[in-house]
Amino acid sequence: MDCLLLRTAGRRSGRRRTAALAYARDGRDYLVVASVGGSDRPPGWLANARAEPSVEVQVGRRRFGATASVVEPGDAGYEPRWRLVNERSSGRYRRYQSRTQRGLPVVVLRPTA
Repeated sequence: MDCLLLRTAGRRSGRRRTAALAYARDGRDYLVVASVGGSDRPPGWLANARAEPSVEVQVGRRRFGATASVVEPGDAGYEPRWRLVNERSSGRYRRYQSRTQRGLPVVVLRPTA
């Protein structure tokens, strides 16, 4: 899978945080999953993106601003995005989901430019 760097502002500190994440594409959008390998605790970057959805994404050498929106299981549009990221990852996220009771959100990163 391809990886991107997601840069968020720390929700308490305001400091810039960077996470390397596997992604799938959905048209112009980039899709990432808040999985932490199936941990019962969500990743810190998810709370940061919820608190401040204006983020920076880097794919290769290209950097751009994006807006992060969290799509939870049961939300409209979740299922097709969930299928897409699983197809792209050879089912990795289905395996991660089987390890936890926490529903794994798909985060849509929509470029702003």
